[in-house]
Parts: sequence; C-alpha cells; structure tokens
Amino acid sequence: MADDRQKSRTTVKIYDEQYTIVGYEDPQHIRKVARYVDEKMREIKETNPFLDTKKLAVLTAVNAVNEYMKLQNKQSEQLQKENEEDE
Repeated sequence: MADDRQKSRTTVKIYDEQYTIVGYEDPQHIRKVARYVDEKMREIKETNPFLDTKKLAVLTAVNAVNEYMKLQNKQSEQLQKENEEDE
C-alpha cells in the first residue's frame, strides 16, 4: 500500500550550517526541531568551548535522547500507576 502523503523539503539552519530536511513532517515542526537542536548545541558549546563540531553534535544527540528516554520512562510510570489505581 503506497503512502499518499507528499514529502516536503524544509531548509533549516543549525549551528550556522544549512540543511534540507525531506520528510512527511510539517515544515513548521521541522523548523521547531531545528531551533531546539541549534539552541542545545549552542548551550553545550558555551559550557565546553573547546569541543569540535563533531563531538558537539554527538553530545547534543546524547542529551536529546536522554531527555526523550526520561520522558518515556515518566510516561510509562504514570500509565502503570494509573493502571494500578484502576484495579
């Protein structure tokens, strides 16, 4: 079954580099994600000024995934608590 949605191309700037993101997400969402990544990279660079761009990108990814996993765990614990209360 083919996906009828059209891919969109969104050009964003992250840490002074331009990237074209192609996908099904809303361009506004892509720009919001790009702003978040840019802010995180600048935040980390401020506290670690000697990091090269590659290490900065990896640390930014690790931080973002860490935040995501914490949120997932929190949501999972919340659902488990709600299920226990319903029993």
